[in-house]
Amino acid sequence: MNGLKLGGSKKMALRSFMTNYNFVVSFVLLLIAAVAVNPSFLRWNNISNLFVQGTIVGIVAMGMSMIVSAGMIDISVGAQVALISGLGVLVLNQTGSVFVMLLFCCALGGLIGLFNGLLVAKGKMAPMIATLAMQSICRSIITQLGQGGPFTVSNENYESFRLIAASGFQLTEKVRLPYMMIIFCIVSFGFAVTMDRTKFGKHVYAVGSNETAAWLAGINVHRIKIAVFVITGLMSGVASLLYASRLTAIQASNAGLNFEMDAIAAVAIGGTAMSGGRGKIMGTFLGILMFRMINNILTMANVPPFLSGLVSGIIIIVAVLMQNFQNKKR
Repeated sequence: MNGLKLGGSKKMALRSFMTNYNFVVSFVLLLIAAVAVNPSFLRWNNISNLFVQGTIVGIVAMGMSMIVSAGMIDISVGAQVALISGLGVLVLNQTGSVFVMLLFCCALGGLIGLFNGLLVAKGKMAPMIATLAMQSICRSIITQLGQGGPFTVSNENYESFRLIAASGFQLTEKVRLPYMMIIFCIVSFGFAVTMDRTKFGKHVYAVGSNETAAWLAGINVHRIKIAVFVITGLMSGVASLLYASRLTAIQASNAGLNFEMDAIAAVAIGGTAMSGGRGKIMGTFLGILMFRMINNILTMANVPPFLSGLVSGIIIIVAVLMQNFQNKKR
């Protein structure tokens, strides 16, 4: 009998692990597949490139993870990055100061997030509709200002500015720690602590789980909703500076295109419930890496890069179907 109970306990523990940490299993399986396709996948240069390529969307995805955990969504983040990075380049060219540009990007991102939050919390608009409108507004403004052309960093600032995205700490002769990688890890750690260890994080999950129950429990639901949109806007501002540094020329017509899809896909593949109330920042962190690994595998298989949107869509569909299946089993 004791043996049966022990076996049952192990089975329950395994089922619980698979339910709560299936993204870890997916990550390991994907890693094995990536190494099988590309034997040099685990070389430091490739790993660090993976982080550098994923950092900009990864920072946006951290904010998206918070919004989805609160039971909402923001599809304007890509357009926000386009607008903020384009205007940020103009500010940099005028002032010559990266610090002033950073303040401007964060302030504008926070302002856009505040507007989104007010529309959803006070205006009672559906998050999808409010952020769709904001997406259209941001795209129109940046396209009009740029007339479809690029916002280019001036020659005076070019060399120093591009080093933010292109440089890093040289640890050994062959190992360099990119600034982008460090920034992504610090931002992810900050979000993980906020969501898992603070009252604010618990309130975000509570609002996403049951808004009415959260309100009856004394949580200021409106303030939480506005706060998560403002934080996401701030993250769009930080991502915009890195985006401008990496490209040094922001194309008004297609900057930040599909960022929202990639961020949502990373959140979904990382195990955050798309209906809200449950999620893990570590899942989103690994979700970004998995997303880059999938792109890496597709590149090795000579799949056209234009199909990345197809991959994002399939990932979201599969992840949500798996979540629905798990919810039914519960």
